[in-house]
Amino acid sequence: MRPVVDRREPLTKDEIARYSRHLIIPEVGMEGQERLKAAKVLLVGTGGLGSPLALYLAAAGVGTIGIVDNDIVDASNLQRQVIHTTSMIGRHKLDSAEHAINEINPHVEVVKHATFLTADNALDIIEPYDLVIDGTDNFPTRYLVNDACVLLGKPNVYGSIFRFEGQLSVFWAEEGPCYRCMFPEPPPPGMVPNCAEGGVLGIICGTIGSAQATEGIKLLTGIGEPMIGRLGLYDALEQRWMHVKVNKDPDCPVCGEHPTVTELIDYEAFCGMPAHDREESEQASDLEILPTEYAEDWSQREDVVLIDVREPHEYEISRIQGSVLIPKDDLPGKLSELDDAKTYVMQCKSGARSLEATALMRNAGFKAYNLWGGINGYARQVDDSIPTY
Repeated sequence: MRPVVDRREPLTKDEIARYSRHLIIPEVGMEGQERLKAAKVLLVGTGGLGSPLALYLAAAGVGTIGIVDNDIVDASNLQRQVIHTTSMIGRHKLDSAEHAINEINPHVEVVKHATFLTADNALDIIEPYDLVIDGTDNFPTRYLVNDACVLLGKPNVYGSIFRFEGQLSVFWAEEGPCYRCMFPEPPPPGMVPNCAEGGVLGIICGTIGSAQATEGIKLLTGIGEPMIGRLGLYDALEQRWMHVKVNKDPDCPVCGEHPTVTELIDYEAFCGMPAHDREESEQASDLEILPTEYAEDWSQREDVVLIDVREPHEYEISRIQGSVLIPKDDLPGKLSELDDAKTYVMQCKSGARSLEATALMRNAGFKAYNLWGGINGYARQVDDSIPTY
């Protein structure tokens, strides 16, 4: 495989000492290390996957690391996002990541893109980079990254994580399949929860993120066989990798013989779900009530029932007094037990699952509203004694 980077940047005496363990590997040597120094890599996100990616690519001597992120460090990040520390809680993730990278390797240039990747900015942001590594946790951004990379001819190192499992591949339309060849359509909204809703064993981020960094270095230097045309499936509970062949789809709408996707589209509409969690400043919809509304008025009404649609193990973490636990997947079978004269307020962790439950209730003829922001929103706005997670 030809190296993605055809440029070389001479090493200084200090850099030769720093990268000496690379330089004595014949497959890397001076040429490979100078390609790494000349390389420009874009990381989409500095969360669970982006953290080990940024740390190891910086330590390896990648000359320019661009980061796209517009999030703030939260205490709940620290279980897996190892680039951020307790002292950085409340700071922008970009600033936290830059600080950590500079501490590891001051020779690396960090380019900060303080925004979320969208169809409006993706092509401009990605274009200057040699390689994109996707560390996102949602389907709209994955399809966006894929399509932008295909349109620009850039390789895309893909990784995903959920609970005890991970996935790894390299999508490069010039050499093999793209993400859409493997997943032509996104899953139905709500079918696949993200890590915020379903959880993830923090160590998995290191496993998959490090593997992504390995694939990135192989691509940049032209060593080894990259994961093009293969999907790696990792099971931490069995400590096992399985590989599945992925073929290029000649009918792929973006990289096929007759593409129909020739420009970036509305990926939230395509996937039927938001790309990012909503900010608390956003207003509730007509289907929702604010936590303060519930606490000050609705909770006092005898005709109102608060239904918690989370799982039992989540209910053990935190709960709103008076709530009734009916997990979302059990709700369809419980409808016949509910009183249609009551008004129901549906609640989950952050408001996503309960919004689906609200729609289910309304379709069944019940008066139902979603508690905007879920129990975490209620804890922030009403009762700070309730733990957030």
